Amino acid sequence: MKKALVILTALLLCSFKAETTTAGIPSGEKLVYAGSFNMSGLMTHIAQVTMSTESVKTAKNNYLHISCELSTFSKWDKFFKIRDVYESYVNPTTMMPSLYKRSINEGGYIKNEKYVIKGTSVTSTTSKKNKVETTRKFTIGKSTQDVVSMMYKLRSADLASMKTGATKSFAIVFDEKEVPVTIKMMGIEIIEVGNLGDKKCYKLSIGAKTNKLKGTDKNIIWLTADDKKVPALMKFSIPVGTGQLVLTSATGV
Repeated sequence: MKKALVILTALLLCSFKAETTTAGIPSGEKLVYAGSFNMSGLMTHIAQVTMSTESVKTAKNNYLHISCELSTFSKWDKFFKIRDVYESYVNPTTMMPSLYKRSINEGGYIKNEKYVIKGTSVTSTTSKKNKVETTRKFTIGKSTQDVVSMMYKLRSADLASMKTGATKSFAIVFDEKEVPVTIKMMGIEIIEVGNLGDKKCYKLSIGAKTNKLKGTDKNIIWLTADDKKVPALMKFSIPVGTGQLVLTSATGV
């Protein structure tokens, strides 16, 4: 039941004027992707992924709220229905998360998670369908991200100085444990970026210490080679097949 994680990691924004954060990620951004999976040798469009950001103010703090929604199209629901929402509330300057929420409904499997993050201390609350809610406390590294905020943290990284073959290391927290992630620069390519047209893009290979991803340099993300670093295309390889996310619409960037 980790299809959404695979798509996000192999990855993994509104119509009003964007309010840019210090980290370079704007509030009011909306990215829409066509999600496809290789079925009988053909890349078939089966789902839509929408990523969006908004500024949120509380009595004490300002946050950038990042949301990622994944839904299969109705005609595919009878085969495997997915309705997933991933959310992260991050410091708009550092992109470090304070709250991470995950709500998944995949083929009838329902699970909800909430991680409250204070420095290196995490309190997680997990509930599953027909199961008793559980709470756990554990520690993470001081620079560990959740899977959603990690993708946006990557967009604020200095990629222009990376030479082909160079790597950057990250860590994400998922299922109450840390997962090391390595990003490798594979060069620059020109590809179509939805309604933004053809653009030069950084081509990055994603490696993670997990059995959910398959192969070497088989999980790739293309980010526009400019100050926006918009994710334009993502390709992933998992034990049961291959798929991709293609940007179809970008607003507020």
